[in-house]
Amino acid sequence: MLGIAAAVLFFIAFLISAADIATNQAFASGNVMLLGLALLALHVAGIGAGWRSGRTRRR
Repeated sequence: MLGIAAAVLFFIAFLISAADIATNQAFASGNVMLLGLALLALHVAGIGAGWRSGRTRRR
């Protein structure tokens, strides 16, 4: 899930950069890209990969 959010943030950063949209400092393309990298790092670390149920099937 975090990988998808990172991809969306990278796309938004690309659009801001490619269209040369004037934004304030909080939503500059570099800052959005860094947020995407942070989400991607969390995804690679295994955080937010999915919920595991406590149930295990034993026979």
